[in-house]
Formats: sequence, structure tokens, C-alpha cells
Amino acid sequence: MGKKLLLAALTAILGITLAGTASAATQPGYVALGDSYASGVGTRTYYDTSCDRSVYAYSELLASRLGLALNLQACSGAKTTDVINNQVGALSASTQFVTISVGGNDIGFSGVIEKCALPFYNCTSDINKAEAIISSTLPGSLDAVYTQIRNRAPNANVVVVGYPHLFNGVECNLLARLSPTEQGQLNVGADQLDNAIKARAAAHGFTFLDVRGPFTGHAVCDKVEWLNGLSNPTSESYHPNRDGHVAFANLLQPLL
Repeated sequence: MGKKLLLAALTAILGITLAGTASAATQPGYVALGDSYASGVGTRTYYDTSCDRSVYAYSELLASRLGLALNLQACSGAKTTDVINNQVGALSASTQFVTISVGGNDIGFSGVIEKCALPFYNCTSDINKAEAIISSTLPGSLDAVYTQIRNRAPNANVVVVGYPHLFNGVECNLLARLSPTEQGQLNVGADQLDNAIKARAAAHGFTFLDVRGPFTGHAVCDKVEWLNGLSNPTSESYHPNRDGHVAFANLLQPLL
């Protein structure tokens, strides 16, 4: 009788273990690609400081909510070439979900903002240069990335995440003297960037998440900010804060 009870107990334990293993193995595969907006810069807490990956990044939030097996490849500073060279290798035919945010670094957008924030500096020419890249080389660079994603993950649901407007036209930080005119020009540049990304995403059959509308009222200097203004350290500046990443996750969840 004792042996039978022991055998039954072992069988039950083994069954639970195997069931747990099977459950983990069948979790849908989710690969998050892109730049600092996807890695979690702005949340101020990072488990991988080489790429500034955060447990508060929207992909981490989504994976926890939906029970997805996440592979967070996004890395701070990444351009389209970096995604191709260092990130898309994580994709496979079994990948079920992909999100990607990339393009801002290709046009040097963060550097443009830094110049605009300098006192007594007119950054109009810098904005124009960034917009020229959007018109000339960025579409081809995006095509190269999106082609790699589709070839490597032919069965995946791919969502391309756009960039929000950063500014509301109000000057609220004396250390970053971005005039209302400069803020407007930067928002127009963001529109051109998003429109280019949206067009190329559509050409590849991907879903584009436009966050400009939902982030309206939550820009830098708004009462409830989802984006950091000038911060210490400066690398946190002009990136989504933790509330911003929650907002991204909320917007992405029904698309996945």
C-alpha cells in the first residue's frame, strides 16, 4: 500500500512538472525590436545597462499581461542598420508577435533636440537636415528592416510603433530654452517621421500604431506628462516615462 501511494505521489508530481514545462514551452513568442523608445529609456531603472533595457518597457508590461515569452532585443541608440545587424537574428518562423520602433536615430532626432535646447542657437537648419533624410534615405532603410522581419518571421503579427509629439508649445524648463516656434518645428518633423514610417509599414503589410493622438495632453510641460523633459541624467530626456510605457502597452495590447 505504501509503494502504491508513493508511486501515485511521484506520478502526480511528474505530471505537474511536465504540465508546467509544456505551458512555458507553448507561450507565444514575442520579439521586441528597436531603439531607446522600445528598450525602456526614460523609466530610470535598467537591468541591462549596455542597451538600457528596463522591466518597465512596454514590451515587458505586455509580456506579463498576456503571458508571452518575450525576447527584448531593442537597444538604446539603435538605427535601422543596428536592428538588421544585431536584433533580427532573434526572429524565427515560430515568432508570433513583433513590435518595432526605429527611425528616430537614423535622422539624428535626439541630437537635433539637444541643439534646439541650446541658448541663443537657431536649430532650424538642423531640423531641415533631419527632414531631408526622412525624404531621401529613411524609406529605403525602413524597407530593409521590414523585409528582414517578414522573411525571418513570416507568421508573425508585426506592429510598427510610431513616435509621439514631444512638445505642447509651452516653455516650462529654463535650462532647455525650446521656443514655441522650435517646438512646433520639431513636432512637424515628428509628423514627417511618423508618416514615412507609416507608409513603409503599410507597404509591408504591417500594422502601424500612431501614438500622436493618445499622447496629446501628455507632452513635455503638460499637467500629466508621459514624456520626460530635460532630465538628469540627460539620457532620460525626451523619452517616455513609466506612465508613457504603460500608455504604449495599453495601446498595443488590443493589436496583439
